[in-house]
Amino acid sequence: MFNSLKIRGGVHAEERKELSTGQPVRKLGIPPVLKLPLRQHAGKPAEPVVEVGQRVLKGELIATSSGDDVCASLHAPTSGTVTAIGPITAPHPSSLTTMAITIEPDGLDEMPTDSDAVGDPLLLAPLEIADRVDQAGIVGLGGATFPAALKLKAGSRQNIDTLILNGSECEPYLTCDDMLMRERAAGIIAGARLIQRAVGAARIVAGIENNKPEAIAAMQAAAAAFDDVLIQPIPTRYPMGSAKQLIQAIMGREVPAGGRSSDVGALVHNVATAFAVYQALYERQPLISRIVTVSGHCVAEPQNVEVLLGTPVSWLLEQCGGLTQPAARVLMGGPMMGQILRTQEVPVTKGASGILALATPEISRTEASPCIRCGSCVSACPMGLVPLEMARHAKGDDFDGAVDFGLRDCILCGSCAYVCPSHIPLVHYFQFAKGELSAKREQARKGELTKSLSEARKARQEREAAAKAAAKAAKAAKAKAAKEAKAKARAAKEASQVSEESGS
Repeated sequence: MFNSLKIRGGVHAEERKELSTGQPVRKLGIPPVLKLPLRQHAGKPAEPVVEVGQRVLKGELIATSSGDDVCASLHAPTSGTVTAIGPITAPHPSSLTTMAITIEPDGLDEMPTDSDAVGDPLLLAPLEIADRVDQAGIVGLGGATFPAALKLKAGSRQNIDTLILNGSECEPYLTCDDMLMRERAAGIIAGARLIQRAVGAARIVAGIENNKPEAIAAMQAAAAAFDDVLIQPIPTRYPMGSAKQLIQAIMGREVPAGGRSSDVGALVHNVATAFAVYQALYERQPLISRIVTVSGHCVAEPQNVEVLLGTPVSWLLEQCGGLTQPAARVLMGGPMMGQILRTQEVPVTKGASGILALATPEISRTEASPCIRCGSCVSACPMGLVPLEMARHAKGDDFDGAVDFGLRDCILCGSCAYVCPSHIPLVHYFQFAKGELSAKREQARKGELTKSLSEARKARQEREAAAKAAAKAAKAAKAKAAKEAKAKARAAKEASQVSEESGS
């Protein structure tokens, strides 16, 4: 089964992980304010169920889905007062503002007194496990932020034979998953076994890059009691952490273009997601905090911290000693796929695996030059695409042409841009093209919606007009019938009078 252990393409990026692994994970306290965006997941924003001025307790539901839309619930990270529900600065430049719930903590960290004990969570039915994961607001913590419960419910309906735990953490600088596996391996395995029960998988395989020997040892110790759990070291190569690449490396199965991991009998969850499932079902704690790597040569004390969701990045950096110099770039996430932050006042969200404050030598400032058609990007692409052609079409606004060269299968890993000797920002072109295609789809959807609404309005007006005409005709017929009946009655009366006169 495990005879591949390699992926197509990829790069050996400079890791710089040693900056943040010198001390245990540090649990930070409560910041002066928490700002919780209503959309910290793939899908539609959650809708608030609290009001301004309302006091909330730690773990209390504050926003949730209004229906069956792709969504994830949101909970209060600590006790305090809701001071605002409205727009704040977005975590990254995808939009200027985002809607959020602002909480002013009271410092009490007070939790509800009621208990929802479930006994042994492994005895729960698969659907009940998925429902509790849903209620806890858990999303994929590896970066995709897709609601975890939806993957569990879909997996239970499909033929999943292998649950893969993603412990590769291939992005440079990031070590939050590494430290989580070192320190909380038993919780990860316990959470993974709950996911396994929910989807009916026969085995669990944890793929961990071989540059994490301490994590591998800790996970092997935690999994030793379970015959169906295997800890599999894998080669260190970016982007090994991508689900499709991990499946290919571990199982030797290739997910078809446009397909999903379930098509080849696999389900992939990040190790942090598995730990969140453990916390939700064993400790009855919703997703209100996460471990974040704070690193980069501008950070005075690089480290991994457990931080409440909604914590401002500026306060987080202060707790790590502040910055030793103005950062040339601040990122949320890793340097390959992370988002550039426009301000440090944005909050930590569910998908924030790292906050990096990078100095000028750590980022590329080289100007792009014309493509020399060397093919390096083609060799580096883990999806087997032709990035130079996709970029050429995207740059010329020929998005359909970019799609023809595989744009939809591009995972935006940045391997092509990393190896490009001309320093062409290839990923920027792909992000732009994907954004334009998404906007076109949304515009088409809105057009179809407008058309259907217009047709429905026209049909309604026609029905109303027909009903009005029918009512008018019925009224006229009734009036005519009444008139005729009245005339007949009058005629009968006159005939009776004539008969009476004749008889007398």
